Amino acid sequence: MPSLDLASYPLAALADQVGTPFFLYDGRELGRRLADVAALTAGEALQARYAMKANSCRRVLEAVRAAGIWIDAVSGNEVLRARRAGFAMGARPPVVMLTADVLRDNALTVVLEHGVMPNIGSPAMIDELRGAGYGGPIAVRVNPGFGHGHVQSCDTGGPSSKHGIWYQTLAALRERAGAAKLPIVELHTHLGTGPQVQEFNDNLRRFVEMIAGILPQFPEIEAVNLGGGIPHPYRPGVAPYDLGGFRALLVEAAARLAAAAQRRIRVEIEPGRYPVAGAGLLVCRVKDVKQTETNAKGPGQKFIMVDAGFNDLIRPAMYGAYHHISIVGRGAERAEEPFVVAGPLCESGDVFTRDEHELLDPRPLPRPEPGDLLVLHDAGAYGYTMSSNYVSLGRAPQVFWDDGRATLVSRRETLDDVLRAECNEPINV
Repeated sequence: MPSLDLASYPLAALADQVGTPFFLYDGRELGRRLADVAALTAGEALQARYAMKANSCRRVLEAVRAAGIWIDAVSGNEVLRARRAGFAMGARPPVVMLTADVLRDNALTVVLEHGVMPNIGSPAMIDELRGAGYGGPIAVRVNPGFGHGHVQSCDTGGPSSKHGIWYQTLAALRERAGAAKLPIVELHTHLGTGPQVQEFNDNLRRFVEMIAGILPQFPEIEAVNLGGGIPHPYRPGVAPYDLGGFRALLVEAAARLAAAAQRRIRVEIEPGRYPVAGAGLLVCRVKDVKQTETNAKGPGQKFIMVDAGFNDLIRPAMYGAYHHISIVGRGAERAEEPFVVAGPLCESGDVFTRDEHELLDPRPLPRPEPGDLLVLHDAGAYGYTMSSNYVSLGRAPQVFWDDGRATLVSRRETLDDVLRAECNEPINV
């Protein structure tokens, strides 16, 4: 079942106050999950990194820092957001690491000015760093030839993945980095978690063995980052991932790598969506219930029309991600019927109940009344951070709930916010 009990929050009052749609994050649930991650990586040989692309809200980042978890950033601005949230800069230790396949915008400037360690995903980045005058340590993201995502578009390793440097070219890369006088102090991969948890466990052991075999060729290595992404059970009835078993794997990995290197190697993991996914909700309002009729083209459907769209939560439209759905209001106690939940955008793909093949997947739900609230659960990861201003809509507000109190941590964007970057400046060429 979903992590959060909707009866714990005055959703109707919050909706009246801040409008719909809005995101709500539960501070207690966030703290519990961060404590799980901290316990999982307790000890000098282990360290967790939070991939802040999942949720970069300042209150979330402050909670991550308080839990002793480091940061994996993927843009220069993410590094600066982490700095504003109190994370230490510099590479000793590399509390914030900048992972990129391509350096764009201010990423290179941020590396130079704040000394954060770059985690390079393309060989030419070595020349780019050297040319800019960078002389610090680097990490290298490795494509080990295998990995997984729950669909093809999420694949993190293998021939079809753009991420990282192909494992068979690491020797040449080591020579290239040596010529540039950039010490390689960390090797990184992101194995990803597919639909079969055991596959992730097997891939982790496989990667550790691969790295153990080449560690003697990298005498300056201090850490190996296994990536990961602890699975979150989005669907009701799915068992949570066994963190106790995962810790045993990490301890085993640290011992194996230390033996191969003849020194202590810090083993890092990235828990991915685990700390934040289940701590967030997207709350929207039902605007209408309508239906189509069966004809030669296909079966009729019943639609619940809501005021949230893929501009707010793109995961279902992007790759058929499942989010549990609840009705709050007058219709909540009615018998369930199969409904498609759709949003306000002028796009046929603006549907929250789709499968991984992008087909409509009606969900059993009680028939709501217009004005009822509809809640998309487990929206704390890749919700607000992937939202957009499509059709000039302002991004939804974020509300942080902690100890029975609600705090607005980002307001609803206005048209002025959407237009703020527009200008009319001549360019002299």
